[in-house]
Amino acid sequence: MTTSLSDLREQVRELCASWRAEGRYRPSPDSWLRSFDLSFSKELARRGWIGMTWPREFGGGEQSNLARLVVTEELLRAGAPVAAYWIGDRQIGPAILRHGSPQLQHEVLPGITAGDHVFCLGMSEPESGSDLASVRTSAVRVPGGWAITGRKIWTSHAHRATHAYLLARTSVEEKKHQGLTEFVVDMSAPGISVSPIVDMAGSHHFNEVTFDEVLVPDHRVIGQVGNGWRQVTEQLAHERGGPERVLSTYPVLEQLLAERGDHIDEELGHLVARLASLRALCYRVARETDAGRPSVRAAATLKYLGTAFERDVLEYARRVSDVESTAANDLFREAVLASPGFTIRGGSSEVLLSILAKQEAR
Repeated sequence: MTTSLSDLREQVRELCASWRAEGRYRPSPDSWLRSFDLSFSKELARRGWIGMTWPREFGGGEQSNLARLVVTEELLRAGAPVAAYWIGDRQIGPAILRHGSPQLQHEVLPGITAGDHVFCLGMSEPESGSDLASVRTSAVRVPGGWAITGRKIWTSHAHRATHAYLLARTSVEEKKHQGLTEFVVDMSAPGISVSPIVDMAGSHHFNEVTFDEVLVPDHRVIGQVGNGWRQVTEQLAHERGGPERVLSTYPVLEQLLAERGDHIDEELGHLVARLASLRALCYRVARETDAGRPSVRAAATLKYLGTAFERDVLEYARRVSDVESTAANDLFREAVLASPGFTIRGGSSEVLLSILAKQEAR
């Protein structure tokens, strides 16, 4: 029997409410990146809410992207601790489903849907900024696989991850976008070292990861050798086109609405209207994905506009809230400390505008 979207939404709300009432988590801004709880992931896995759109043979639910959107939207609204499974579910699983070999699919995907595998992203590198085409981490062919050497930075939860997605250079070509390859790497492999990067609030989820001739078997290549650029741009559409690009500061907005009651001023009303429009764009992205035509333009637009919205929520809160008050403003302070990353992760605003300009010129 298929659960309706409204029933599914209510089930997620009930789960989050019960965990909060029991004191098992505290709502957090930016929870998809900063709030990590394996036991919560296991509970979602038990309910079939990880890998919801994937084939049943890998533990998936073969549901629509709209159903997945309903679940992720409610989890983010509740500030739930979803970071442990988020990367694997959002983008690595879909990339492996699309490009991975059957061996790789059966080796990795069931662990994600069970909540056992925790993925970190090995994309950004020191001195490379948001330019993924400038990747210098190298992968050299050796008997049976590849030896990977290089450094990755801003790698969230690498110190907790069981696996890493890694973008590396397998050949030097005339054009820097060529010669890149995607890999799945066991974080327990010899030659990997993880160094913590502690943020200004004293929290640790960022890391720098060093790979020193780390051996990766041939079957751990995702897709075709040298085709990494095309594949990673497809993957970034999954990364940019979800509700996390809109709802990272939602717990702050919710608190503002609760504080204002019936006295909502024009600016706050405008923020609520913008949120409704951005949610509509999220649903458009999900529907297009269900129809087999995921839109790079729509995903980039959502990320660009969503980043601006999240920033404006915090700017409004800064001006109208009593920053010395209690509990409510703990949320605000956490969100402000997280906010510098909003315009960088998933592609800087400048990169997104470049993508949109190129799409418009076609």
